[in-house]
Amino acid sequence: MVIIKRILIGIVALLVLFFVVGFLLPRDVRVERSVEIDASPQAVFTMINDFQQFNRWQPWAQIDPATRYVYEGPATGAGSRMIWYSDHPQVGDGQQEITLSEPYSRVRMALDFGTGGLASADYLIDADGGGSILTWTLETDMGGNPVARYVGLMMDGMIGPAYEQGLANLKDILENQPEPEPGPAIMEAPGEPEGSGATQSDTRAT
Repeated sequence: MVIIKRILIGIVALLVLFFVVGFLLPRDVRVERSVEIDASPQAVFTMINDFQQFNRWQPWAQIDPATRYVYEGPATGAGSRMIWYSDHPQVGDGQQEITLSEPYSRVRMALDFGTGGLASADYLIDADGGGSILTWTLETDMGGNPVARYVGLMMDGMIGPAYEQGLANLKDILENQPEPEPGPAIMEAPGEPEGSGATQSDTRAT
């Protein structure tokens, strides 16, 4: 009985220590990755500012090709929204919206992962000679849950590799396609015209 009692006391002490340390961990998490791209800031911005281009380079589209996407709001720029539905546990359901669009330097997005929580992502574009440096960041608040804060310690290792792959994909596309013709940074139209060509996995809400 004495041994069992000591074991139980030890387990309780470890649990208390686990939660105490968890409460002391930072609640704010930031993941950041950068890449040099041999393309103009305008070309980079054009790709980032348009959700219709997003799945050409983002890594999660390759995880579940059956994911269904719905596009709402303006075709590009602030107010543009992409909603996705997937049964794959690594993709799930969620949405993101462009909340800030500054040609040709910055795009900010608000992300809603449902039960996975909220986050914000920034795409910062800096001119680098004739090319660009693109920095992709994610920021989220893990809240007061000590277990969630432990998860926060692993966020860089969980998300960082996906960011690196996405940036590599984007770099490959931009460095191997013709430079886009100059045009408006943000479309004035509230959405696409009727019959613009929605597919089974690529639709725009009206």
